[in-house]
Amino acid sequence: MDNATRSERSRNAALEAAIAIIARDGPGRLTLDAIARESGLSKGGVMHQFRTKEAVLKALLERQMAHFEEFSIRYMAKVSGTSANPNLATQLATIREAATSPNSAALALVAAMVENPDLMALPRELEMKRMAAIKEEAADPDLAMLRWAGALGLLLSSLFGMSPLSKDEHQRLFARLLDDAQWTGLGQPRHDTHQVRGQVRNAIGGKGPDPAQARLIHR
Repeated sequence: MDNATRSERSRNAALEAAIAIIARDGPGRLTLDAIARESGLSKGGVMHQFRTKEAVLKALLERQMAHFEEFSIRYMAKVSGTSANPNLATQLATIREAATSPNSAALALVAAMVENPDLMALPRELEMKRMAAIKEEAADPDLAMLRWAGALGLLLSSLFGMSPLSKDEHQRLFARLLDDAQWTGLGQPRHDTHQVRGQVRNAIGGKGPDPAQARLIHR
């Protein structure tokens, strides 16, 4: 076994040990010594891969982000030609995947957030970009955001042990959130501001709208 392969195996062993510790004992119990004991590596071997606990948490966060990014890419390729809202469908499916996969991945994210909230800047930026794409493609951005928020609520309530719903109920609700046909007729179309202004001018004989009408236009 060459050095690169051995190093990669040690790194993976340390990360798997970290996830096991977080899942069993909570993020507060995660230390480099605990990782060494759990993984069977020496502390020096762990520190060769990760100098600090923060480095471990950052690596866990990046690993889980990469996993779900790969899932998202595959799902987007599958639905891009058939869905009217492929970005929304992809994010709903990815959240469902996170909710139905072992909670160790989500626990790693919680650990990173608790230990250092600054580590969440990267996933937050990615989520902002994804939300912009969801709103851009949607006929009714508010309804799209509502569906996304509903899926996220199912994930978080399950993660924190707060959900009164059964596994079957969770799956049924996710399926409904994903099914565009369930939401047909509920959406409100976007309003073109320039078109609305023109309609107001026509209605009042070509004059500009009064302040009260202007406020309505910009709402």
